[in-house]
Amino acid sequence: MLIAGFPAGSFQANCYVVAPAAGEECVIVDPGQDAVDGLDDLLREHRLKPVAVLATHGHIDHVWSVAPVCGARDVPAWIHPEDRHLLSDPAAGWGVTSAQLFGGITLSEPDDVRELVDGAVLDLAGLSLTVDHTPGHTRGSVTFRLADEHVMFSGDLLFAGSIGRADLPGGDYPTILRSLADRCLPLPDETVVLPGHGPQTTIGHERATNPYLREAAPYAGPTRGI
Repeated sequence: MLIAGFPAGSFQANCYVVAPAAGEECVIVDPGQDAVDGLDDLLREHRLKPVAVLATHGHIDHVWSVAPVCGARDVPAWIHPEDRHLLSDPAAGWGVTSAQLFGGITLSEPDDVRELVDGAVLDLAGLSLTVDHTPGHTRGSVTFRLADEHVMFSGDLLFAGSIGRADLPGGDYPTILRSLADRCLPLPDETVVLPGHGPQTTIGHERATNPYLREAAPYAGPTRGI
């Protein structure tokens, strides 16, 4: 398994390439601001051929380069339908007008957009990625799991020591706690978490140290008494 990535642009959003091995097909996860050159370098270094772009959610720091990457490589983009509108209207994800966002930047959908469904298994580039709908940061946030490898691309659901913000349009704090409880807490401790920002971590480490995961844990009730 080959997984490589880099933080892109001023947001330092992590962009990843995933492949069974060097010299094979790959998928690209979250090509954000100014990600094109870094991606070209990774693809050339590892001799990879992209077959799809996957978006964990529609915020501009994760989808800025989706259309140019898909256009240059003639590959589809996958995104949850609740966030699809953000591909062409990024300001809606921040609660501002288009003129207020980076001086009026405009984005567009790539020619081929496919919609993610909760529980779907994407068989792409010799990989099997399970899609889990994890709303709370945005309505269409998802994570991607390589179950056989115990790896999760968490987007902005879970970070090392923290979680995604829930105060932007489409965000909701109780909802993101439910997503954490339903999608993260049941995973094995050894699951490697590759987040949308910051360093990688593991479910075991976050279970033991992340205050938000403790808050998300369901209340088990009294252990003694009546």
